[in-house]
Order: sequence, then structure tokens, then C-alpha cells
Amino acid sequence: MKPKKNPKADLNRDSGLFFVIGLTVVLFLTWRALEMKTYDKDQQIVEMIQVIDELKNEEAPKTENVKAPPPPPPPAAPEIIEIVEDEAEIEETVIESTETSQDAVIEEPIIDVDDVAVEEEEEEISVPFAVIENVPIFPGCEGGTNEERKTCFQEKIQEHINKNFKYPASALEMGTQGKVFVLFTIDSKGIVSQIKTRGPDRVLEKEAHRIIASLPQMTPGRQRGKNVSVPYSIPINFKML
Repeated sequence: MKPKKNPKADLNRDSGLFFVIGLTVVLFLTWRALEMKTYDKDQQIVEMIQVIDELKNEEAPKTENVKAPPPPPPPAAPEIIEIVEDEAEIEETVIESTETSQDAVIEEPIIDVDDVAVEEEEEEISVPFAVIENVPIFPGCEGGTNEERKTCFQEKIQEHINKNFKYPASALEMGTQGKVFVLFTIDSKGIVSQIKTRGPDRVLEKEAHRIIASLPQMTPGRQRGKNVSVPYSIPINFKML
């Protein structure tokens, strides 16, 4: 017969419980070791001591007591005060009021009808360039029929633009180009006025305005025997080659 062991003497009975307890303790100690923080106290103390020593060795600036001189004494009062009588006479100026009362009557001057000058103001008539009886005459286009003068006018305008055309330097640097539409009027005296421009850039519009403003004075257009204003429009193309 095999001898039977006492259950209390079995060492492997609670080995699983001890393993779990030991593992828990090891994990707890590992966690605490990872969470523990340390500080370099010696270095902080040394720095504090150095700062205190520097403050002790610092010398206080020397100051001087500046004594300001006392203020001068007030002037002494005269011993005897003389009383002088004012004998100068002052003329009083009387200012008359310029306000009128309600009872005052204001007489208005009577103006005779013959003394009034009546001036007739002529109304400025505007006739389009395409339908006007006599087109404005550009200097050098005096001869020929109305149609011939119209063709000459357009050619002279184009020659003037080509002759006075200057591409703005700032527009060249920026690469700005495009077409500027110009509308202007040749008034009843033959003077170019009311110049309006519309284009892609202000610099180009300014140059187009300068070119048209330099046009010479012309013979004004006529409609039914009277001088009239004639509007005219032309495009100016700014294009870099």
C-alpha cells in the first residue's frame, strides 16, 4: 500500500494564489518606480546661494544731497504812496443800432423796364457726326465735299493718334494692354472738350485722354446754318508687340 499524504502538507495547493499575489506586488512596485520623480535639489540650493552672494556684494550707489539756494526775498513796498488824479478825458463813442423795427418802411427803388437788359441764351445743340450736314473741318481738310471732309477728318484723327502715341512705361512693366474707348465733343467753337475714356487700366485711360486733349482747334460743325456741337468716339488700342 502507498502511504497517503496529508492534504495540509501539500505545498502546491496554494501556488496559484501566491503567484497572483506576487505578480500584483511586482506590478505595483514597477508602476511606483515609473511614476516616481526626482529633483536636483543640490543645484537649486547652489544657485540660490550664488544669487544671495551677488546681492550681498552689490554696492549701493552713492547719492549727493544738493541744497537749492533759498528764493530771493520779495521786493520791499514803498514807504510813501502818492495818489495821482486822472485828468485825461475819454471821449465815449456811440454805436448806433443798424436793426430795423417792424414799423420801419423800406422804400424799394423803382426799376424801369427799359433799364433791364435781356440777353438771349443760345442752347447748345448736339448733332451726331454721322448725320450732321457739315462735319467739323480738321486743319488741312478744307476742300472737297462733306463726305470727303468726313473721310479726311477720320484720317487726320488717326494720324494724330499715331504721331502722339506713347506707351506708358508703368504699363509696359506691368504688361498692361487693351483697348481704350474715347468719347469727346467738338463744341460750337471748334474746341475739343468733354473727353471721357473707358478702358482696362487708369494709366492707359490717362494716356488716351492726353492724346485727344492735344487735338488742334477745328472749324465747328454746322447744322441748318448754325454752329453745333458734334460728339465723336474712337478706340485707341494699346498692344505690346
